[in-house]
Amino acid sequence: MIRVMYHLHDPSIMLPQSIYFDRTRNLGLSGDSVQVYGEAAVFNWGTVSTQFGVLWPLVHNRDTEVAVLGSPQPGHLTREASYIGRSVFETIDKRIRLAVSGAWFNTSYDPAGKDDHLGPGSFQFTPVYFSAQYNTERWSLTSEYALRHSKYDNNFGDSSRTGKALSGMNVYGESFYFQGEYRFTPKWEAILRYDVLFTDRDDRDGKRYAAATGGPAYSRFSKDITVGLRWNITPEFMLRAEYHRVDGTGWLSKLDNPVSKDTSEHWDLYAIQASYRF
Repeated sequence: MIRVMYHLHDPSIMLPQSIYFDRTRNLGLSGDSVQVYGEAAVFNWGTVSTQFGVLWPLVHNRDTEVAVLGSPQPGHLTREASYIGRSVFETIDKRIRLAVSGAWFNTSYDPAGKDDHLGPGSFQFTPVYFSAQYNTERWSLTSEYALRHSKYDNNFGDSSRTGKALSGMNVYGESFYFQGEYRFTPKWEAILRYDVLFTDRDDRDGKRYAAATGGPAYSRFSKDITVGLRWNITPEFMLRAEYHRVDGTGWLSKLDNPVSKDTSEHWDLYAIQASYRF
């Protein structure tokens, strides 16, 4: 739903995970909504477009449940009316693009019964994104910054699985990335990116989390250096390859990578992609 700088083309196999989480892909990219859109020219500088919508997010999946509640639970999440909005400024030549985006996601938890260790509760997620991009014929510079507010209300109670009380939690996360793309020729393009995620901006190194829960401190942040290369073999056929050197496991899915001391703080990711358009 919020893809600010990436609706023209995706310059890498994986989008910056500090901003565009694959672990909550269903929540972030789909939902039932009603939206309004407007666009206006700003003198001879460019155009400003604004979009606003009322949304009912998709929350009936395990990825979202684990992201919100910390682990699979016997009850279920109920979607509630939420709101999204975006405003984008573009110069006439598309050289400069500036944007601010935001959302107010709402959901609630319905426990399975008296045997459920969690009580009923509500969850609000209100991220705000600031984006900027500068383009020339051969290179592009892109950066985005996000401040993510997560708030838990009502009587969630204590979760023995997460090791902490959800009720009353009020956390601000922080993310940003800097990215450069260089087009050697129409067929070859390189990308370099530095991508950073902090689950709690007041506990960036995760030490307080580790002291309170016994979990690894590096599960609360990620710092990713990405190098990639794209080859447009023909107008229809494209190959990509990229390498990620990552410090921390903050953006990994807990379903595939449970938080434990068996995970490694420093790890590598290699990716190859072939794409054919017709």
